[in-house]
Amino acid sequence: MRQEQLVNPPFAATMARYNQWQNRSLVAAASSLTDQARQAPRGAFFGSIAATFNHLYWGDAMWMHRFSGSEKPAGSIKDSTGLFAEWAVFKQARADLDAAILTFADSVSEEWLAGELTWLSSAAQRQFSRPRALLVMHFFNHQTHHRGQIHAMLTAAGARPDDTDLMLAPWLE
Repeated sequence: MRQEQLVNPPFAATMARYNQWQNRSLVAAASSLTDQARQAPRGAFFGSIAATFNHLYWGDAMWMHRFSGSEKPAGSIKDSTGLFAEWAVFKQARADLDAAILTFADSVSEEWLAGELTWLSSAAQRQFSRPRALLVMHFFNHQTHHRGQIHAMLTAAGARPDDTDLMLAPWLE
């Protein structure tokens, strides 16, 4: 089965809603911790809860820049873990980006998904060209991967995020 058959406008819209729901849950759980607890090294790839949140934001903003021409995030992937120093600023930026992702996903068309995207990756130091449908799938998969890391770190720190199962999404009730 081809990516454009798997990734269609309803898929994009569903995953954008899932992204927003999960980020709200994780941010709320992380807000129950101190800044020190959010910044403590926890053995994850990006180190801490805060650093992983920052990287995830940066990655989402970079893909939105590529998909929709929105503002490119500052810095490189190496800088991505320190994007936001203040938790309150991060929380608002995350909520704003999630709203933008939802708006984008709600406007995705079959025709757009059937096309290709070409971009220069500063991380890989080369140009790529890939089907947009595959890249949308990657975008949402990347989010889920890092949110899983954040969820594990939050749970280990004593915070309690909501369920993560898509089938339990509140808008499905």
